[in-house]
Amino acid sequence: MIQYIVSNGFEMLELKEKADLRSRVLGMSSSRSFVRIIALAAAGSSLLYLKSADSGNYELLLSRLGPLSSGDAKEDASGNVGDGSKSVATAAAMVLPALVYISVWWMDGKTWKNGAGSGTIIDSDGTILTCAHLLSGTGGERVFNSIRKVDVTLQDGRTFVGTVLNEDIHSDIAILKITSTTPFPPAKLGSSCKLHPGDWVVAMGSPRSLKNTVTAGIVSCVGRKSSELGIGGMLREYIQTDCAINPGNSGGPLVNLDGEVVAVNIFSRAAATGLHFAVPIDSVSRIMEHFRKNGRVIRPWLGLKMLDLNGAIITQLKDRDPMFANISKGVLIFMVTPGSPADLAGLRPGDVVVKFHGTPVGSITEITELMGDKVGMPFKVVVKRALITIGVSGAVQFLADGYAALHARNGRVPAGCQHHHVDQQH
Repeated sequence: MIQYIVSNGFEMLELKEKADLRSRVLGMSSSRSFVRIIALAAAGSSLLYLKSADSGNYELLLSRLGPLSSGDAKEDASGNVGDGSKSVATAAAMVLPALVYISVWWMDGKTWKNGAGSGTIIDSDGTILTCAHLLSGTGGERVFNSIRKVDVTLQDGRTFVGTVLNEDIHSDIAILKITSTTPFPPAKLGSSCKLHPGDWVVAMGSPRSLKNTVTAGIVSCVGRKSSELGIGGMLREYIQTDCAINPGNSGGPLVNLDGEVVAVNIFSRAAATGLHFAVPIDSVSRIMEHFRKNGRVIRPWLGLKMLDLNGAIITQLKDRDPMFANISKGVLIFMVTPGSPADLAGLRPGDVVVKFHGTPVGSITEITELMGDKVGMPFKVVVKRALITIGVSGAVQFLADGYAALHARNGRVPAGCQHHHVDQQH
């Protein structure tokens, strides 16, 4: 029977330091290899809820850059050919009218507290794109039921009461709404798939409540995986940039030199300089489409925690355990949730997934893409269990929102990632 509940999809893990894992594997006895590998993998698998740049205690960094090219028909840093007309100032001017300052009030015991962050108007009707953690208390808990109000301040100084329409804690994306008798100035959404390392980008927001702050830098990486940052749970990808994204920038736009929003600023890496991260706008667009169609994000769930296997790990596992599956690639199952679709289908810890829906797979990402959003649809999996091949099938479910929120609250912050708290007024 299909359970219509909301979403975490796979609890996924890609081990960031596989070399370290391999070195640990070498010291295992054959009888204990699998157990210890699973312990190592599971140690980093908790779902995290990163609270980041909501408004904080960092200095304002304002980059004033002139045109990126000069002369006739020279390429600028974005790879575009122009006469110097594209600049940070031009891009910022195109988006600043849509940049908003967001203040959130909630009850903590008997005391009202206040946090602040940023957002972007994305249509003339007053729809605002921001981050979900801005709408949470300091512990990561949802506070919608205890929020007194959400104040949204525009560039012209007008303040509106915002309504929370939707939020997705896993992607850290939320949608607010304000209303007026006159249209609002929206920003244009671009496409993050067109970004390349080295492209110039502009981060905008209100660090430490310093409104209308503009910082500039380049794209450092276009597909930085959450697992590379030590973030467990559902696999996500970020745009990495050296633009300063400090507390208060969170929820604000990352903009290309065409003045298009290409990502939503989320968090930065602690104890490091120039390591900042944003959710790609293409991912945000898919989330908003789910909001429009379903009122929530629908992700399929099998109840598995898994680990990608590479050639080196497979070789060492075979050396230590002659009964390990004879494979060249696959995805190791190291945890099965009791009562989940995977459990009911007969999948076990230690199984290695080699085919999903008839397609050979070698990574969690490939399995996720094959699943899509086909909740309620049957799934067929081929696994290697020791020296035998087994085919299993079952039905995909939704994961309960309450279950997902519980994992988010109980998540840990990975070493080196800033877990920013909102500026609070008591």
